[in-house]
Amino acid sequence: MKFYFAPLEGVTVYLYRKAYETFFGQVDKYFMPFVSPTKNMCFTSRELNDILPEHNEGLNVVPQILTNNSEYFIHTMKDLMKFGYKEINLNLGCPAGTVVAKNKGSGFLAQREQLDQFLEEIFLKAETKISIKTRIGKDSPGEFYKLIEIFNKYPLEELIIHPRIQKDLYNNKPNMDVFKDAVSLSKNPICYNGDIFNAKDYTELIETYPNLDAVMLGRGLIANPALIGEIKNNNSADKKVMKEFHDKVYNSYQEILSGERNVLFKMMEFWFYMIHLFADSDKYLKKIRKTTSLRDYEAVIAMLFKELDIDKTKYRGFKHK
Repeated sequence: MKFYFAPLEGVTVYLYRKAYETFFGQVDKYFMPFVSPTKNMCFTSRELNDILPEHNEGLNVVPQILTNNSEYFIHTMKDLMKFGYKEINLNLGCPAGTVVAKNKGSGFLAQREQLDQFLEEIFLKAETKISIKTRIGKDSPGEFYKLIEIFNKYPLEELIIHPRIQKDLYNNKPNMDVFKDAVSLSKNPICYNGDIFNAKDYTELIETYPNLDAVMLGRGLIANPALIGEIKNNNSADKKVMKEFHDKVYNSYQEILSGERNVLFKMMEFWFYMIHLFADSDKYLKKIRKTTSLRDYEAVIAMLFKELDIDKTKYRGFKHK
């Protein structure tokens, strides 16, 4: 089984990926948070920092592009190839309202004729592998059956399927009936993505789809960085390692960000997910959110790791922010 790390904007940036690889590893592909090309045809400083090869040394990293403009995609693809990337991922999964309103991400799924034309144009110019991360539709799961006909026209490296529609956001359960059909209908390799929060979730998936070759983990892996180890070897999260991982991410943010407020904001994003790994953690999340200085933050985190234990039975998923 291949394990992929899903991208999460603002969280799984290069310094997080490097820290994760140092302390946990076992990821076959890291997918970058998307770059969103514009008519300027250049990367923002944030995007450039994330894709620079020297910031991803030793990692198998796949850049992701969010656009519905084939010219923008092709130009960005060629720029990414200059950095040495061998695979580019197209984002057809982002459910954010601001993205969907521009018919990008999962909003592009409702524009099937335009999507088909877009794919035809980019594959005519493709000089590298192209994979797609998609939802099963925008408004209805039934949309997927037209979408798979489109996807099957093109030689995708992989089709990564999150079996929700755009309107679900991260609510409701993944539609496994449609995913089952996708496995049988797709002419391209399939990767599953969605709601694998613990080893039990993974085991149930693989028992149903024993021929599945790859899974993508997102929120569950961010909340419990040891999840792949638990799945593979029954190696549970270790509090000492979690503290060292936290410290590496925290210190890295202090090196690249100016101002305590910016560092605190990034660490609050970090803890929105990982706090769920600890027992009786609600009061500590409130304390973290109330900190206004790094000194106060460090005191709260020191007490958290001293007082709280990792609760192996607690974490079963959570509402997306």
